[in-house]
Amino acid sequence: MKTRCWPQSSVRPSLKGKLEEEKAKLPDLELHQVAKHVEAPEQFVMKTRRTLTGHGNKVLCMDWFKNKRRMVTSSQDGNVVVWDSFTTNKECTVAMNCKWVVACAYAPSGCVTACGGLDNKCFVYLPTFDKNENMAAKKKSVAMHTDYLSACSFTNSDVQILMASGNGTCACGTWRAGSCCSAFYGHATDVLCLDLAASETWNTFLFGRCDKKAVGWDMCPGQCVQAFQTQESDINSV
Repeated sequence: MKTRCWPQSSVRPSLKGKLEEEKAKLPDLELHQVAKHVEAPEQFVMKTRRTLTGHGNKVLCMDWFKNKRRMVTSSQDGNVVVWDSFTTNKECTVAMNCKWVVACAYAPSGCVTACGGLDNKCFVYLPTFDKNENMAAKKKSVAMHTDYLSACSFTNSDVQILMASGNGTCACGTWRAGSCCSAFYGHATDVLCLDLAASETWNTFLFGRCDKKAVGWDMCPGQCVQAFQTQESDINSV
C-alpha cells in the first residue's frame, strides 16, 4: 500500500490564503458604521406611573432588583433607600457618613446592596425590615480608592463587586474578604460609569470615561478588548 505525501510548501500557502479570505469576509467596523443600518426606533410616549418621594436632595443613582419591584437609590442627602416601587413605600433607609452617595447597586439575590461616593469607599450592607436595627453600624467596607467612587455593580454573584473610580482605575473585589481581587488600569481620565454584559460568564463589561471614550474589558485576561469614541463630551452612563 502506497501513501502519497504532499509537500508542505504547497499546502501552507493555500491554507493561509483561505484564512485571509475568511477574515476579509468579516471586517471589523466602527460603531457609527454599524448604526447606519439599524432602523430608527418608533416614537413612544413615556408616562409617569409612580413618584417616589423622600430624599432631601438630588438623587444621584438608582438600581433595580431583578423582580422589577424593589429598587435602591442613593442621594446627595447622604441616605441610601430601598423602595417598593408598587406601593411607593420606603422599606429600608441607611444614613451614610458621606453626604454625596454617588453610586449604589442591588445584588442579584436582593439580600445585599452596595454604595459609595466621595469618601472613596465602597460599602455593603444587608437590608432589613426591622426599623429598630442600626444597619449603618453593620455595613462592611469592600475597598478604599484614592479618589471618589463613581459607579459600582454586582457581577452574577452576591459577593463580587465591580467598582469604578475617579482616579482612573477600576477594580473587582469581594465584600466578605474586604479586599480587591483584581484591578484594571490604563485609564487616563476619570471613569464615570460601568455596565456588565448579560452573558453566561459575566466577564465582559464596559466603562465610560471623561475622555469621550467607552472602553470594553474582558475580566479573564484583564485586558481592554474594544474602544468606542463617538461622543462629543463625557460619557455619564452606559
